[in-house]
Amino acid sequence: MSTRYIKMLRAMAEGSMTSIEVFFLTLIFSLPLAVLIASGRMSRSKIVSYLTNVFLMIIRGTPLMLQLLVVYFGPGIFFNWLRSLGYEVNLRWERFPAAIVALSVNYACYFAEIYRGGIESIPKGQYEACKVLGYSKVQSFFFIVLPQVVKRIVPAMGNEVITLVKDTALVSVIGVAELLLVAKERQSALFSFMPLFIAGVFYFVMNALVSFAFIKIEKKMSYYR
Repeated sequence: MSTRYIKMLRAMAEGSMTSIEVFFLTLIFSLPLAVLIASGRMSRSKIVSYLTNVFLMIIRGTPLMLQLLVVYFGPGIFFNWLRSLGYEVNLRWERFPAAIVALSVNYACYFAEIYRGGIESIPKGQYEACKVLGYSKVQSFFFIVLPQVVKRIVPAMGNEVITLVKDTALVSVIGVAELLLVAKERQSALFSFMPLFIAGVFYFVMNALVSFAFIKIEKKMSYYR
């Protein structure tokens, strides 16, 4: 194997690790953030519910690529404006954190709607039965409602997580050296389709692993059948 191809494989291995980091960090931050957003969406306060709904409409109604650009370039524009007013601002917004913030907020909004749908699908009779049995609201939610919600939202969550694997490629728009960006650079340098083919295999394998994991989770939760 030539030195050029060895360098290509090393660079793509580093790019794939970046993609994996983006994937897992997005999940780590978006899953709990989605709980807060879902709570705001279902809040009894009309103002909180309305503002949360508007936020959800903005995030879900605009392209993720645009959100990445806004999150990355927006603070820089704001900092420059503050400097023009005479304020000393030495903060610098890096590409990788910007990518994680944009992806986490975007996916938190989608996960929040999945959570909300799962919670609202539970019949009110479940809550009434818990009250009759003497459970508190917290006990009713965590011991009775939550297990049923998790079971119902697993397929929808699986679809979103699979989409996330592919959406990690979008962070290249702000210059994060993930796998697809590295593959494009190596394709131009080598005049070969091989880097893109390897990138495609990586995304396929990642999605196959995610699909397998969610199939296992569904089987584990397929009780009472």
